[in-house]
Amino acid sequence: MAFNVTLRQSSRQFQVEPDEPVLTAALRQGIGLPYGCKNGACGSCKGAVVEGRIEQAPHSSSALSNDEKTRGQALFCCATAQSDLTIDVREVAGVGDVQVKKLPCRVNALERKAEDVIELKLQLPANERLQYYAGQYIEFILKDGKRRSYSMANPPHHEGPLELHIRHMPGGTFTDHVFGAMKERDILRFEGPLGTFFLRDKFDKPIVLLASGTGFAPIKAIIEHAVFKNLNRPMTLYWGGRRKRDLYMMDLAEQWACEIPNFRFVPVLSEPDAGDAWTGRMGFVHRAVIEDLPDLNGYQVYACGAPVMVESAQRDFTQHHRLPEDEFYADSFTSAADLAHPV
Repeated sequence: MAFNVTLRQSSRQFQVEPDEPVLTAALRQGIGLPYGCKNGACGSCKGAVVEGRIEQAPHSSSALSNDEKTRGQALFCCATAQSDLTIDVREVAGVGDVQVKKLPCRVNALERKAEDVIELKLQLPANERLQYYAGQYIEFILKDGKRRSYSMANPPHHEGPLELHIRHMPGGTFTDHVFGAMKERDILRFEGPLGTFFLRDKFDKPIVLLASGTGFAPIKAIIEHAVFKNLNRPMTLYWGGRRKRDLYMMDLAEQWACEIPNFRFVPVLSEPDAGDAWTGRMGFVHRAVIEDLPDLNGYQVYACGAPVMVESAQRDFTQHHRLPEDEFYADSFTSAADLAHPV
């Protein structure tokens, strides 16, 4: 027997089948709820159960703590209904406007951007075009059925191959293949576009863009989309890495700072090598934001990269520096390791 789910803020309703995650049911029926990893690791789909009962599947404790569960919070990507529900979670407009597809693609080019970063370009079939929002991602479908997620680094108006930035994770089945055996003209399969991390372009608030490592990829798409749309909102990009080589497209970011009106670029390194001859900002990248903007009320923040960076930024910005919770948008680059000790 299906259960009814009511969204507290809009009163919209949808049905969820037994053993079906609430998020899956919502997306299936064109209801846009926030999500990222879809496996209980990132916390993007977190909301409150106002009425009713759920069963929460195993998940990362950093995505949903026991204290939050006690206060009625849930991860809807891995929560199933045990009764009719009323839930309080931010709705995302526009997600249902783009079609999610499963498509084959051909490797168009592989270019090393750093020792451990490859720019992978994918050519779609001649009769196909992927519509997506700048900031969204695709999931590669591997031969064993497992999936690997990567964000588009080029904006949706771009004509030509899809651009992804792949960081090598030694021992990782997919990235070992990309950096070892993959070659041009290889065939891959993916599903997309996915995710609710994309630019909300109907606002005029100044934007803080926060990236660590290859979290730069969707941020790049967002910036290039904003330029294409002639959005004149002030934008500041804070891009962090351990060493200078981690900022693998720093020349491009510096070019933007010279050419785009109202755009600033702040590179931040946490552990520069002596050979980097680094004279720029040092420390945690989200702390650089706080140093420059101690009062974030009136801003929008888009953060992407390592989970620890995203979590720290969200906590510090919203709890101590007046950023409204609904103005923090994030894509946390989680992996299987983030579910190594689920609760």
